[in-house]
Amino acid sequence: MLVYILLIAIISLQNTSAQIPSLTHDCPKVNVVQNFNVSAYLGKWYEQEKYPIIFELGGECITAEYTLKDDGTVKVFNKMTVAGFPSSIEGSATLNSTTGEAKLVVTFNVPIAVHSPYWVLSTDYTSYAVVWSCQDVLVASASTAWILTRDQNPPRSLIEKAENILKQQNISTTPLTKTNQNNCKK
Repeated sequence: MLVYILLIAIISLQNTSAQIPSLTHDCPKVNVVQNFNVSAYLGKWYEQEKYPIIFELGGECITAEYTLKDDGTVKVFNKMTVAGFPSSIEGSATLNSTTGEAKLVVTFNVPIAVHSPYWVLSTDYTSYAVVWSCQDVLVASASTAWILTRDQNPPRSLIEKAENILKQQNISTTPLTKTNQNNCKK
């Protein structure tokens, strides 16, 4: 019986292995962008800060590019440099809301399908986006936050604005780490 419980726990955690675990609480209730404009969100974003995540370990010059696919889903193309070598992964995002809320589900097939929430807490579409992902798993939760910008090296005031959005939603900014965007190849 213990083997089955462990197997279920491992399968449940496969989707959250790259996130910050918390054994003390469920995912917080957060507000997301209403009337989300997917078309305006498309394009290239530069990762400025994030919760540490295993699949970005050692990554620099991290970008995410979103394009609309023929089937109405969004192609997700993430790129980074690790130890001077390029790395990339492609996935897809689907709007998970019929109410116009910015609640998407991102899927990467690595080598099996991994589905994660991708909730846009705030964006002006032209300069910044604050993204949150949290999943309740058994008696714990696992979360990730990203601060994305359209400019590779935005003013610090824009990053602080994004950090304040997380704080206003009672999301800790303590785990945030800066992503190096200097000396990146275009």
